[in-house]
Amino acid sequence: MEIAVLMKYGYAGVFAAGFLAATLLPVSSEGVLVYLLSEGLTPLWLLLAATAGNLLGAVFNYWLGQKGNFWMLHKLLRMSDEDIRKAEKRFEKYGKLAMLLAWVPVIGDPLTVVAGLFRMNFYWFVLLVGAGKLVRYWVLIWGTLALLKG
Repeated sequence: MEIAVLMKYGYAGVFAAGFLAATLLPVSSEGVLVYLLSEGLTPLWLLLAATAGNLLGAVFNYWLGQKGNFWMLHKLLRMSDEDIRKAEKRFEKYGKLAMLLAWVPVIGDPLTVVAGLFRMNFYWFVLLVGAGKLVRYWVLIWGTLALLKG
């Protein structure tokens, strides 16, 4: 999806970018967020919209994991055996705390799917994934505002 399209829709655009970025689609919510900050949109509302969209995308991945199986991961999400093994290994080793890393590119999205496959407690999932994503966007906003003020 063209990021420029999402930039036209303000808070709804950053919400959508956050959602899509949390899935396995190659979308970056950071570019939309930074652009909208530079356009003067309210940082708190951007933080809430980006976090909510990104968390909802992670919940979608969790749901896919819960409803699916490893065949689905291979065919629909195009995850390799290696991707699944890495996510599973991290999940087994770090358990719930691994969900704090759901915002990390490459490993985060498969972790949220694996959490669904392993039937992680949904409330813990939302709390930990949401906290990690909120902090990530807060740091991005804080850093961007600091750079914009120069």
